[in-house]
Amino acid sequence: MNDNRTRLLRAAADLFARKGFHATGMSDLEKATGLGRSSLYHYFSNKEEMLFEITTRYLRELVALGERLLGEEMPAEQRLRRFSRAVMRSVADDLSELTVCFREMHAVTGDNRQALLDLHRQYEGVWGRILSAGFDSGEFEETDSLSVKAVLGMHHYSYLWLRPDGHRSPEAIAESFCDLILNGLKRPRD
Repeated sequence: MNDNRTRLLRAAADLFARKGFHATGMSDLEKATGLGRSSLYHYFSNKEEMLFEITTRYLRELVALGERLLGEEMPAEQRLRRFSRAVMRSVADDLSELTVCFREMHAVTGDNRQALLDLHRQYEGVWGRILSAGFDSGEFEETDSLSVKAVLGMHHYSYLWLRPDGHRSPEAIAESFCDLILNGLKRPRD
């Protein structure tokens, strides 16, 4: 991605997370990035286009990673742990974007809103398929949509307290989550 575009998206995410989408003006973005208004409009036609990119970029990356993991032969526990670590690393690295996604998703309208909702369903579906693959292989107990929502909530609501100066790395937090999840999922060995 272009450096100016990346810088603009990071600045917009930080501003939207702190001030809110509607309270952030183009002049705020100009000041934060050092780019003029015409440069801003060169990269995005409007603020909502920026918001859509912010709320979907990390989801697209995680869906692609989840699909790759689902296509690889590996034990279900390993797949779950790898995806969990990647999600928590994304939450930590993209904290502003995730905050914006949770707080400002309602501001995305029209076709972009439908695309965002579809992407959320795809992402949730990746988690569901990871858990189902564990059941299919005989490693996990059967799960349902409530289980998937619980796993999603565990990972994504961590954004409320995850801090760069925290005592545990995102990967260590993911391991704790997986230990907790797997205690309920693993099938007892005969």
